[in-house]
Amino acid sequence: MTILVFGGNGQLGRELLRALSSLGTVVATTRSGTLTDGSTCEVADFNQPDSLVALLGRVRPDIVVNAAAYTAVDKAEQDAEAAFRANAEAPGVIARWCARAGVPFVHYSTDYVFDGEGTAPYREDQPTAPLGVYGTSKRDGEDRVRAAGGRHLIFRTAWVYAAHGNNFLRTMLRMGTERPALRVVADQIGTPTPAALIADVTAQALQHAGGLSGTWHLTASGQTSWHGFAEAIFAEALARGVLPKVPSVEAIASSEYPTSAKRPSWSVLDNSKLQQDFDILLPDWQEGLKRVIGELTP
Repeated sequence: MTILVFGGNGQLGRELLRALSSLGTVVATTRSGTLTDGSTCEVADFNQPDSLVALLGRVRPDIVVNAAAYTAVDKAEQDAEAAFRANAEAPGVIARWCARAGVPFVHYSTDYVFDGEGTAPYREDQPTAPLGVYGTSKRDGEDRVRAAGGRHLIFRTAWVYAAHGNNFLRTMLRMGTERPALRVVADQIGTPTPAALIADVTAQALQHAGGLSGTWHLTASGQTSWHGFAEAIFAEALARGVLPKVPSVEAIASSEYPTSAKRPSWSVLDNSKLQQDFDILLPDWQEGLKRVIGELTP
C-alpha cells in the first residue's frame, strides 16, 4: 500500500512519516523536494493547486494524507489569496482526485473555524464562524473536501506542538533561556495537542474496519490557557533538566498582546465522537506534554 503525505517537513508531517510507515510505503512531499534530514522527496507546491493532479496521477497512492497548510495566522490577513490557495483550493483539488480514484483522503482542520464564543467544548455539528482569513480558508477547505464526494476523514485539531518545528513549546523554551520574566495570555483556553498523538491516531483510524467517513475533533483531553501551558512547560522542563532555571510567567489579557488576526478565546473541542467511533482513548494534555519534554531530555 502506498500512502502519499503532503507537508512532510511540518511538525505533523514529520510525525506522520513515522506513524504511517507501519501501514505501507510512505511517499513524502514538500515544497522544496527535500526533507529535514536532507533526503529528497516529491515536490508539491500548494501555491499552484492544479499542479498536484500530475503528482497524484504519477504516484497513484492508495491513501492520501494532507498535512500541508498555510498556517501564518497573522500574515494571512494581508495575504488572503495565498491562504485560500493552500488551505482551500489545493485540498479541493486533492479531494476531487481521491474521489474519482476511490482513495481515502485524510485532511486536517482547526479550532479556528469556530468563533471562540463558546463555553462548552465544541461538537463537530455546531455552526462554524471563523474570526479571520486563516479560519475562513480552513473552513472553505473542509467544505471542498466534503463536496468532492469521496471517502474523507477530516480531523480538526488545536494548539499543536512537538519537540521539533516552530511551535509554542519551543518558543517558550527558547525565551525561557533568554529572559528572566515572560508575559503570556491567560484568557484564551484550549487543549495543547502533540503532533505525535495526531499522527498515531490517524494511523489507528486508517486501520479501523468500519471505513468511516466524516469530521472528527482530534485533540488531547482537558483544557488550559496559554499561560497555564507555559507554566506547565517550564515546570516539566525544570524537573527533567531541560532547563537549569525557569522564568517567572505573568498572566496577561489578550488585549495586552495585540495581533493582526483575532484568536478564538475558547478553543476546546469535544473529542468524544472520535473516541467512540474509533475506540480510541485520548490522553490528558499534561501526559502528552511529559512525553514531548521527555524527547528533549539531555
